[in-house]
Amino acid sequence: MTVTPTIGVLSIQGDVREHVSALEASGARTVRVRTLADLSGIDGLVIPGGESTTMSKLALADGLMEPMRAARAAGLPMYGSCAGMIMLADRITDARQDQETIGGLDVTVRRNAFGRQVDSFEADLTIPAVGEPALRAVFIRAPLVEAVGSGVEVLARVNRGGESTIVAVRTERLLATAFHPELTGDHRFHQLFLDMVQNAKA
Repeated sequence: MTVTPTIGVLSIQGDVREHVSALEASGARTVRVRTLADLSGIDGLVIPGGESTTMSKLALADGLMEPMRAARAAGLPMYGSCAGMIMLADRITDARQDQETIGGLDVTVRRNAFGRQVDSFEADLTIPAVGEPALRAVFIRAPLVEAVGSGVEVLARVNRGGESTIVAVRTERLLATAFHPELTGDHRFHQLFLDMVQNAKA
């Protein structure tokens, strides 16, 4: 029997409501994570899009950064979209000197890689991991992945400016996208994350 997973959504900044809605539509229970106590008893954690430097500062101020690092090190599955991808990355090429991350994802990312808010765009991506049809991806001041470690699987690329750029990756317990699937009504990435959570519990 499949047990309904309980997924925390980091709720200190960013598009929390949209992730909650997508997760619940995909069959999960959700908890808005604002305090250390909220991390207890969850089966996975989503770090939403937003502003990565602000999110990092608030997580540190609220005493959540170290507990999230410890939970990730202990095997808690995590999914980060846009700023959440930056929060999970081990390396950021253009980060502020005081910016900290949860880490654990062996990638190098570049913040705001596609330009400012006015340079936001959408693209149809073919992603075997989530199947057909092509997934409509929304990029808003999005990061990109410049390099991946040997244990990281590339899930999706986007062609922009004549270059093929990595925009979705995963490991056994971590998933990250440069785009915002929570904004489109297409819940296949959230379902993919829930499948990872169920596999982690098996």
